[in-house]
Amino acid sequence: MQKEIKLSIIIVNFNTYQYLSRCIDSIFKEGFSHSSLEIIIVDNASTDNSVNLLQRHYPQVIVVSNNKNIGFAAANNQGINRAKGKFILLLNPDTLVAKSVLIKMLHFIDQHPDVGIASCKVVLPTGNLDDACHRGFPTPWNAFCQFSGLSGLFPESQFFNGYHLGYKDMKKVHEIDSCAGAFMLVRKDAGDQVHWFDTDYFWYGEDIDFCFRVKKRGWKIMFVPNYQIIHYKGIASGIKKHSKKDSTATIKTKLQATKARFEVMKIFYNKHYRKIYPSWLNCLVYTGIKIKAYLTEFKNTFF
Repeated sequence: MQKEIKLSIIIVNFNTYQYLSRCIDSIFKEGFSHSSLEIIIVDNASTDNSVNLLQRHYPQVIVVSNNKNIGFAAANNQGINRAKGKFILLLNPDTLVAKSVLIKMLHFIDQHPDVGIASCKVVLPTGNLDDACHRGFPTPWNAFCQFSGLSGLFPESQFFNGYHLGYKDMKKVHEIDSCAGAFMLVRKDAGDQVHWFDTDYFWYGEDIDFCFRVKKRGWKIMFVPNYQIIHYKGIASGIKKHSKKDSTATIKTKLQATKARFEVMKIFYNKHYRKIYPSWLNCLVYTGIKIKAYLTEFKNTFF
């Protein structure tokens, strides 16, 4: 009798084979029984020969090859539809998993039936926290404090730093609002309840939207700092300062990623907040997003 698959790992790839191969190697060093683990790679029309290289060097991995870039959310949904595991791990290709992290995180979520999503500590190559793995929801107040710099002035304040939850004890396991799709361990039952990712999000934002809907269903989202992975972050998009020199992203891809950052703010706000806040505040929020997008585009163009 074939052993039940407990964990399905979904990785969406877009021209990141050099990092993806290292990520896969780190997973195989975990010590998982291959009969209880499956890795599904969804390739979004990469031009770096990723699919051929994957099929040649990793025949045990399931590869789904798209003939066009359908976006991160839609590609994850593709992989999830193929998955057989009780738990789904969404993992970025530009990550490195330390030994035993997957086994211990899987044990954690399995032992806590009220937890729908769990994240380990995700760190950048510099050793700093990837703050996207430890997020509050972007309410108008939280977003204002973040983009005005107030959260930076009062990083440990619950009132001013609700955006990154800086007042939480980072050495202890605790509940958060949202984690990043770079490492998101999901109980399949929880994901099925909300029908997984909203494909209105092409690049960015789908993870926080997913967490918002899962949490509304009463599931807990937990941050487990006892275990950590490395996230090189921004390899596919090419717009992150710390990884620009390592990215092979084209100018077109960088512009697309930059534009997407601000489009998702409007999508999320329209979907979850527009109807519960007064029209004057909605107007301020949309204006703020437009100004922030313009300033970022100006900076990227001239500096």
